[in-house]
Amino acid sequence: MKRALFAVAAVALVAASAAYATKPGSGSSTGTARVFAPNPVQDLGIQTLTDQKDAASAVPAAAYHSVTLTDLDGSGYLSGKWAVVRSQTGAPAYSPTNAFVYDRQQDQFEQVMAYYWITEAQRYIQSLGFGSKRPPVNMRPQAVRINQWGADNSFATDKQDEIRFGKGGVDDAEDAEVILHEYGHAIHDGSGFVFGSEEAGAISEGFGDYWAVDFSDVVAKRMGVPELEPLPCVMDWDATSYTSTVPHCLRRLDTNLHYPADLDGEVHDDGRIWSRALWDIHETVKNPMADTIILKGQIGFMGKTMTDLANSTISTAQSLYGSSVAAKVRAAFHARGIV
Repeated sequence: MKRALFAVAAVALVAASAAYATKPGSGSSTGTARVFAPNPVQDLGIQTLTDQKDAASAVPAAAYHSVTLTDLDGSGYLSGKWAVVRSQTGAPAYSPTNAFVYDRQQDQFEQVMAYYWITEAQRYIQSLGFGSKRPPVNMRPQAVRINQWGADNSFATDKQDEIRFGKGGVDDAEDAEVILHEYGHAIHDGSGFVFGSEEAGAISEGFGDYWAVDFSDVVAKRMGVPELEPLPCVMDWDATSYTSTVPHCLRRLDTNLHYPADLDGEVHDDGRIWSRALWDIHETVKNPMADTIILKGQIGFMGKTMTDLANSTISTAQSLYGSSVAAKVRAAFHARGIV
């Protein structure tokens, strides 16, 4: 959760597309759409953007990017192999030709954002070998509800294996980094990660922040989208509604905090220690190795402390890529005082 909740268990998903069987489907697994990549502030470098009650005119047209939607089930709705959008705020996005082109004034735009970014994240994870030569990581349709949490907050829940995105200010699903942060909790939930302590919760918050910046960077580079604000700034667009400092950041990945001295018992605060270590791995080891190590190292984590998972991650780096890479991973955790 971007504020205070996190996923703790997995429940099987029952696909929602059957509810709309009365309308003709596209019969195609691909579609077209427009999205933010990852958000207008990061993309355009304009820190003065504000929500203006969801007005389309509040965001320049240059912030929208045409993309291909993949893995759709052909129903004409945003339902597919890796994401199933359920929404009671506004009509569900529907197209008999799989053309999902909206702007931010329309509720359906947030539905498209959630479908696209979650699907792309899962496809990226699989491209690293998870689900083939490595164990799967949340390799299932992820249920999503848009604006189902009637406040400016979002969370992943174990009750229905869902991610729910809130509204208020910039609606959460307008910022891909909010979507990816919550999907980070689902990644933990879908890889046997056990939330057995406050530190485990902090690890999940830190990983969610890291994943938000890391994967949005992967996609921005793939699309050739400029990244004009500091990359370590998390949720630049969503944060404009309740931060006054510039750049607008909900949190950052580059704080100089140390374990255990700077632990304060609040998972989002403490998660910044973990996210900084992951960011340093990202910067020294580089992708795709960095993400492969980080994702594989946390599968089945049942420990209690950051040190527990750091040691597992170092061992994973050693087994996958050898001593020189493992030394870089160890150095990142050592710099934070975790090992």
